[in-house]
Amino acid sequence: MTTNYQICLLPGDGIGPEIIAEGVKVLDAVGEKYGVGFTYDEALIGGCAIDATGTALPAETIQAAKASDAVLLAAVGGPKWDTTDPEKPRPEQGLLGIRKELGLYCNLRPVQIFDVLAGASTLRPEVVAGVDLMIVRELTGGLYFGKRERVFDKDGAGVGGAAGQYAYDTLEYSEFEIERIARQAFEIARKRRSKVTSVDKANVLETSRMWREVVHRIHDADYADVELEDLLVDNTAMQLINRPADFDVVVTENMFGDILSDEAAQITGSLGMLASASLGDGVALYEPSHGSAPDIAGRGIANPIAQILSVEMMLRYSLNMPEAADDVRRAVTDVLDAGFRTGDIKDADTPEDKVVGTEAMGTLVAERI
Repeated sequence: MTTNYQICLLPGDGIGPEIIAEGVKVLDAVGEKYGVGFTYDEALIGGCAIDATGTALPAETIQAAKASDAVLLAAVGGPKWDTTDPEKPRPEQGLLGIRKELGLYCNLRPVQIFDVLAGASTLRPEVVAGVDLMIVRELTGGLYFGKRERVFDKDGAGVGGAAGQYAYDTLEYSEFEIERIARQAFEIARKRRSKVTSVDKANVLETSRMWREVVHRIHDADYADVELEDLLVDNTAMQLINRPADFDVVVTENMFGDILSDEAAQITGSLGMLASASLGDGVALYEPSHGSAPDIAGRGIANPIAQILSVEMMLRYSLNMPEAADDVRRAVTDVLDAGFRTGDIKDADTPEDKVVGTEAMGTLVAERI
């Protein structure tokens, strides 16, 4: 009997439809090789959902996601929907909303250097050599989900003692939220190099002081075999550039993780090469680390490799197909080793006939599965 998996596809905006098509192409190649069936249910999220329904996350999308074995997301957003008006829907509300609806509290972002692309990094090759780290980001707490408000103080009785606008965002964490993300990080580290760097701002923030206390309590009770270090977030930002190869697993809260994961991603030379996974206790979501790149949408030149590597993570974490996941990683490596490049990762020495577009790159990877 053939195993069949239901995949919810969320192409989103900008280059999203172009790159998700290449992810599906690779997934179909995996299905053919391993005798596994994949059926797809496409739904709206982000700007295209706002245009069609007036909301960034329609109820039908939530239903489709919850009914699937995994969700494959491409990208959302673009200048068309940019607004600071809190009354207007914004594409990123779709992302925050689906994370909440699916209970996706743990974001995994691997940062690895493909040897042949070491020269694409803005850092020296000897600095990026051997970089292989995993950022574990708490995804459903902190400033992004806390109470926020902007008010006008006409009497000057509020902050600063002067009339005018003031605003606040609330940073909140519970012991439970910290404990579960810490356990995820320690479990992942045990399968890697057994080192966790916990990032906080404990010299200033009370939430960070609690974060550090809880992480240490969990470590000392259940994960003493894993090396643990504490690092302030500002120092981490510096050390990721200074000595990126020294990091193994980095665990941190939502906003710090958002910023640091993009910084770490740039070490590789292109956001177009990095995938991510968002996990919880049910259906997981997989997406590239980059944005919707509306400036190149429809031109067929976007790099689909991050989307394809999101498929790799989906095979590994949701579908329990580690051999197939290894095949995808090997296929991407083989294509790059053969000299093929999309425009964002080519260099001055790349022959013109090796520069390929979105569709061709997806085909080259699929053919090697």
